[in-house]
Amino acid sequence: MATKRITFKLYPSKSQSKKMHYWRKLHKDLYNDCVEHRKTSYKKFGKSVSYYDQQNCLPEFKECFPEYKELGSHALQDTVKRVDFAFRRFFKLKSGYPKFKSSRKYKGWTYPCKSGWKAGTNGKNGYLKITNLGNIRMRGQARDWGTPKTCTIIFKQGKWYASIAVDCVPTRYQTDTGAIGLDLGTHQAIADSNGDVVDNPKFLKIAQGRINKIAKTSRRKRPPKRGVKASRRWKKANRAIAKIQAKVARQRQDWQHKVSAQIVSCNSLVATEKLNLKGMTRKSKGKNKRQKSGLNRSLLDVSIGSLKDLIKYKVTEAGGFYIEVPTKKVKPSQTCPNCGYQKKKTLAERVHHCDKCSYQCDRDVAAAMVMLNYARGMERASTDLDGSTSTWCGSFKQVAQMKSHKPVAQR
Repeated sequence: MATKRITFKLYPSKSQSKKMHYWRKLHKDLYNDCVEHRKTSYKKFGKSVSYYDQQNCLPEFKECFPEYKELGSHALQDTVKRVDFAFRRFFKLKSGYPKFKSSRKYKGWTYPCKSGWKAGTNGKNGYLKITNLGNIRMRGQARDWGTPKTCTIIFKQGKWYASIAVDCVPTRYQTDTGAIGLDLGTHQAIADSNGDVVDNPKFLKIAQGRINKIAKTSRRKRPPKRGVKASRRWKKANRAIAKIQAKVARQRQDWQHKVSAQIVSCNSLVATEKLNLKGMTRKSKGKNKRQKSGLNRSLLDVSIGSLKDLIKYKVTEAGGFYIEVPTKKVKPSQTCPNCGYQKKKTLAERVHHCDKCSYQCDRDVAAAMVMLNYARGMERASTDLDGSTSTWCGSFKQVAQMKSHKPVAQR
């Protein structure tokens, strides 16, 4: 069994859409109230507020504000849990103190269990039944369908969506017995160990001209200071920019799915490099800020992390092997795939030429060959260790949600 998420587009009536916007505003206000509660409690009284403290306050909260009663207790608990996750992430990763959300940035709410909603579908189209709201027609098709577990209602680009998580038996892809090494980059999106190269589609770069043209209008119509009501033309320009960016994201996702499916259909062993993408796309604090921002934009346009995740889950689902090669240890870009001799190269050197064995090929293709050789060595070592012809089956794994337990009272 695996957990998959399927997104359906919703088609609510005018009255349902109006009510859903009102519910979204109520969830946003609850989120902001929980953030303010934690912030005030710690600053004024030096007391930390836990998730269970705020959850236990919900019954009294609904008595004071009866409009929250029709939203459902489990959905309200999930909104409180979002605040808890935000503070946990702040204390663990130091990613930024949780901020108050505006209606424009608060996208929707979640039903964390089966209560409060029901999906009337077998995986293709159907309807979504929400308590105190009625049936909402929805369209979409799932590759695999099973038992619905959670449902998230999302408002994006002026449209409503339902993201449903289901427990299902995944349909396995048909894969060949080949093995391949992949080098991911911006100059060439993918270079494999067979010598084939997939060019960078550069969806964002193609659309950047239209975005800059509309952004110029948006800057002219921007409110002069906070508290001044924005004009309708400013909002219209921002919606136009968001529409183009959403199209770019859909184009990129479609391209990634096609490329990853093609790679998995021909290979049961995929090796690629382990990258610190967060560090690679970090803002520059030196003099070359403009150059670094352009590099970051190119990296994010390819979306290497998302592409790696798609390849990983598809090849694992097909029963194959996915191996990430430690870059600092192996040094694929500096190593000769023919003899193993290492020599430093600058980014300007796009052709690999070994001084020891005179082997010559494309720089990215050579790195992909090095990663494949390392992965094959790992596979053989694992097979010899187990004493069998098969190694780890690589079944699909879904990242489990963090389970929280109630603290034990101290005596």
